[in-house]
Formats: sequence, structure tokens, C-alpha cells
Amino acid sequence: MFEKKLQEDQGLTTGRLDTRFAGPDIDPLSKEADYDPQSAGLSSAYVSAFNRLRPRPARLRGRQDLQAVRRRRKFWSFEHQQPNQPNGFPGVLNVMPDLAVALKVNPQLKVMVTGGYYDLATPYYEGWYEMHHLPIPASLQANIEYHYYPSGHMVYANEGSLKALHDHTADFIRRTDNLTR
Repeated sequence: MFEKKLQEDQGLTTGRLDTRFAGPDIDPLSKEADYDPQSAGLSSAYVSAFNRLRPRPARLRGRQDLQAVRRRRKFWSFEHQQPNQPNGFPGVLNVMPDLAVALKVNPQLKVMVTGGYYDLATPYYEGWYEMHHLPIPASLQANIEYHYYPSGHMVYANEGSLKALHDHTADFIRRTDNLTR
């Protein structure tokens, strides 16, 4: 609803994945945004690049093959059994308990959290908040580092943020790669 209301007086919908994007409000009477202007603005570039670069399989050329893929997809399940729980949970996937266990079992594990300031899908403070509320000893908080960028959900869609993300990731890998030490 926030995306819908923020620029309503200008007849615009605000981007969910990147609030720097705005587009015309499709239905002024609707309660929520009808689309994401960021996706509308960038998706065609990603689809075009994917179609150009992907290998063309010999199969999957006709409608029957596509329907077969759709039939298989119905068996996918997001149910996840968290550590020390007897059953899987069919709700929204939450792997934070798994991360807490992984950090406790391997206190040498390092984690890098990244995000974009203009992201409403995963607001930048959300990652920090979740990590600071992990059920882990306070000493393990030092294993988690944070990098935020002047971009949206897809940090790499902004050229300056892409370079910074690359540099931070490369540095993180160099510092945490225990295979070369």
C-alpha cells in the first residue's frame, strides 16, 4: 500500500524493488500497487540478456514440453524443517535458525549481509535487525559484516553499487577463504 500512496497525488506508483523508480498508476481506485515500476523498467533487459546468452536445449520447443515443466513444478515445496524441530513448516521460508546453528557449530563461519537503501522488498535495516536478533552468543556477532549501497533490491542494477558490491565481495572472499591459508 505504501508504494501506491507515496506519490498518489502525482498519479504515480513507487517501485517496490527500488523506490527511485516510479510509473503511472494503473488503477487510481485500487488499494495497492498493480505493478512494480522498477521491474517494468529493467526486466526486459534481463530477459533479453538471458535469451541471448543461455544455451538452447534441443528439447522444450513446443507447448507440450512447457506444459510438462509446469506439471513438474506443482510438486515443489517450500516446506522447511528447521534445526531441532520435529516437522517441516509449510509457511514462509525462514532459514535464520539454520544460520544461527551454523554459526554456533562453526564459529569460524563469516557472513556478509548486503542491501540497497531504496529497497522496499527487503528494507535495508531488516538484514541488520534479523542478524542482531539471531540466537547466538554476542561474540559471534563479530563474524557478520554489513554493506549497504545507494541502490534498490538488485544492487548490481546500479553501476556504482555493482562495482562496490564486487569489491566488497572479492575482499570478503579473500579474507575468509581458509583454503589458501
